[in-house]
Amino acid sequence: MPDPLNARIKTMIVQTLRLEDIDPASIKDDEPLIGTGLSIDSIDALELVVALEKEYGIKIKSSEESMVALSSVSGLVAFIRQKADPSRLPPA
Repeated sequence: MPDPLNARIKTMIVQTLRLEDIDPASIKDDEPLIGTGLSIDSIDALELVVALEKEYGIKIKSSEESMVALSSVSGLVAFIRQKADPSRLPPA
């Protein structure tokens, strides 16, 4: 069964960054988000971080933490599961 948080993150990436030509389901879980892969630049990353902070109440406190969290969809899901209040996560 697909992970609902994983699917939600992919949808958020497409919606937040207005990637109209990309189907969220086509984003690979371990594909790098920054640089190669989706070619997210620093402004896109900031937009995504703001959206994630609003949705999940998390704080990405440093550039090092950002690099880990935004490494891939899998990295982002793991980071959110670790930092977010469980009541803000979709039911598994």
